[in-house]
Amino acid sequence: MPAPDIYDYAAIRLVPRVERGEFINVGILLSCAARGHLDVRIELDAARALALDPGLDLALVKRLLGAIESICRGGPDAGPIGQLPPRARFHWLTAQRSAIVQTSPVHSGLCDDFDATMAHLLERMVRVPRPR
Repeated sequence: MPAPDIYDYAAIRLVPRVERGEFINVGILLSCAARGHLDVRIELDAARALALDPGLDLALVKRLLGAIESICRGGPDAGPIGQLPPRARFHWLTAQRSAIVQTSPVHSGLCDDFDATMAHLLERMVRVPRPR
């Protein structure tokens, strides 16, 4: 059995009012340099977002999150950043910024199944916890 791969991930955060510093996690970026793997999953919970800011422009938020998905996929439609190699796109997407869409610090782990790892991270970091 092959050794697990090192991966890096960051949560994608929606910070509707940057000055307040309140946020909800709306997605996960997952990268594996050794495999050239870069993936994103976004799950925007509009009700939770509007609870932080009832005046939030959800259409704008969806466009911003769509840009992240486009850059993650890469290719000519993703602009100059989308032309970069996957690892460079990951670093660009996880760069610190003060905007309504941000990322958490980057964390690392080991895995041998990227789909299962993504599902686990979404469950732990993005989705509303189920009652125990």
